[in-house]
Amino acid sequence: MAIFQEVFLLLHNSFIMKILLLDSNHPILKSGLEQLGHQCDEDFTSSKSVVETKINQYQGLVIRSRFNIDKQFIDCAKNLKFIARVGAGLENIDCAYADKKEIKLISAPEGNRNAVGEHALGMLLNLLNHLTKADREVRNGVWLRTENRGTELEGKTIGIIGYGNMGKSFAKKLSGFDVKVICYDILPNIGDAYASQVNLKTFFNESDIVSLHTPLTDLTLNMINAEFISKFKKPFYLINTARGKSVVTDDLVIALEKGQIIGACLDVLEYEKTSFESLFNIEMPTSLSYLVHSDKVILSPHIAGWTHESNYKLAKTIVDKIALNFNQ
Repeated sequence: MAIFQEVFLLLHNSFIMKILLLDSNHPILKSGLEQLGHQCDEDFTSSKSVVETKINQYQGLVIRSRFNIDKQFIDCAKNLKFIARVGAGLENIDCAYADKKEIKLISAPEGNRNAVGEHALGMLLNLLNHLTKADREVRNGVWLRTENRGTELEGKTIGIIGYGNMGKSFAKKLSGFDVKVICYDILPNIGDAYASQVNLKTFFNESDIVSLHTPLTDLTLNMINAEFISKFKKPFYLINTARGKSVVTDDLVIALEKGQIIGACLDVLEYEKTSFESLFNIEMPTSLSYLVHSDKVILSPHIAGWTHESNYKLAKTIVDKIALNFNQ
């Protein structure tokens, strides 16, 4: 019996890893990993250089967007088996170099896709019906009905760029409206019952509303620019709950002034810090000032995927994926 217990403990302990948690998250993350048998240390304040001096002690790293995990950092992490990001994208990680070092990359787009879909729809309905403007006016004793007449979704064509977890979630939310939903993606054959996949020419010709749901890559950086906007047959509304640097703000403002873009829902902005935790740490550029003061624009502080529910689901997804990859 003693030998059996010793063998069991040996096998069990082979899965134990030291994991460093670099950002605060839902408590289920730490407790879930500890229930799997792993040792979790937290460091929410040290600089990147300080973390680099001790990361070689750890087999696992969990981060949100506090700083970039670059080649130098990975070279310091000589024993790292995985990097997990509690979020959808991995753009703050040198994925190619991590893969070369055989470090498993884990993300959690399933955890906040519903939140993003709901937020995008909420922003769109707000903008179409002038709710923020009307609310502000009524609170100041201004009662304007004709000036705040809304526009209905019915009969519109919504074009979704990027038909992964987030795009599919938004499309599903739209299924309750009398609208046509189309999508464009670099991957083939990913359309479904909620959206028909089309080529770019069709996308440009038919879209009344464009919603961006792409990660930040070399292909999507500055993607929504003057040239891109000029290809649309009709003026359109723009929704961006993806990444701020995918939209060139100067070109967006010019399009809003010209009427090429009727209005914009922006949860993310080009001027955000890479940590997503701050914006107004710079002298405000003219184009950003325009967005802030325009009634054609609805803004929120990168919170589309940041609900109370997604806070739990993101953390739980990371725990489940670590268990799947390292605790089988």
